[in-house]
Amino acid sequence: MGKKATMQDVANRAGVSKTTVSIVFNNPSRLSNATVQAVLSAATELDYARDPMAQMFRTRQTNSLGLLLPQALDKVLENPYYTQFLQGIGQVCQREGYTLLLAPPLRGSMLKTIPYTAVDGFIVSGLEDDRGEVNALRQRGMPFVLVDSENQAGTPSIEIDDTDGMYELVRMLLSLGHRRIALVAIDTGTPGGYQAWRGSVRRRMDGCVNALATAGLTPEDESITIIETPCTRQGGSEAFNALWKETNRPTAIVAFSDIIAFGVLEAARAAGVDVPGQLSVTGFDDLAEASQVTPTLTTIRQPILAKGRLAAEYLVESINADEPLPLHHQRLNTTLLMRQSVAAPVQD
Repeated sequence: MGKKATMQDVANRAGVSKTTVSIVFNNPSRLSNATVQAVLSAATELDYARDPMAQMFRTRQTNSLGLLLPQALDKVLENPYYTQFLQGIGQVCQREGYTLLLAPPLRGSMLKTIPYTAVDGFIVSGLEDDRGEVNALRQRGMPFVLVDSENQAGTPSIEIDDTDGMYELVRMLLSLGHRRIALVAIDTGTPGGYQAWRGSVRRRMDGCVNALATAGLTPEDESITIIETPCTRQGGSEAFNALWKETNRPTAIVAFSDIIAFGVLEAARAAGVDVPGQLSVTGFDDLAEASQVTPTLTTIRQPILAKGRLAAEYLVESINADEPLPLHHQRLNTTLLMRQSVAAPVQD
């Protein structure tokens, strides 16, 4: 095996200084196009490749964005929501020349993940501004953007109008005559009941509470059931099975995500329950499968891809800024999509 070409070899071949070669690879806009092309041609002829680790230590940049995830990687990849979200982030990475590193909890701890993740900044999914992980990023001086958190004045953030979306959905069910409604929420692991929930789950619950109030109902009424379940198909299946064992079965299930709703539909089908004849089912997200399942799923569409794209754009802007920038706070709208999984309840 021949000796690896060095930066000096490239400089000699191109007839320039070693400093010029370094500038070509780090800031080519400072040089003429002819010089840049001469250096790149010499590098190609010599099969010269820069050492990425040396480059990282020199510039203190990795050219990587990190996505700090709230769940284990296998659970994340099980949910098509993240496929769309990653597409949005990926569009920006491709355009701006960044790679993307997925950072799930390390040994069950998101806090332990941060020191071992070599990135220039983080997109933080589903965590609150006062969490230890967010404070750790602040202490490290690491740029970050919060997604689906709570709008905080001191932190750039992207969220959707969860409350209005869920309000519109539950109001629709009430207008059809549903009064026995089960709310199947994403389990946040927070003790103290729904009053203690935060972030997007709390905002969606607020929409449910506000809508129920228009019909003189509260979550504490006997006709309203609240279940927390993992944000997985299995979680949806288990929620349905628990609800269908009850004497006072719901006529409508409001799932706080499409992936939970898909599990509900599968379990209902396995139990021989007619949707929507015996039970109406709704979701939240509008994943691609929502328009393909049988029956097609009534849901709230949120702009998942746009959310990922904007988060990455804000993060890249922050990373490249020479001075502090005005903080971005973006709230995206939702849309109710009526499909086949909802109907008026059968009268007892």
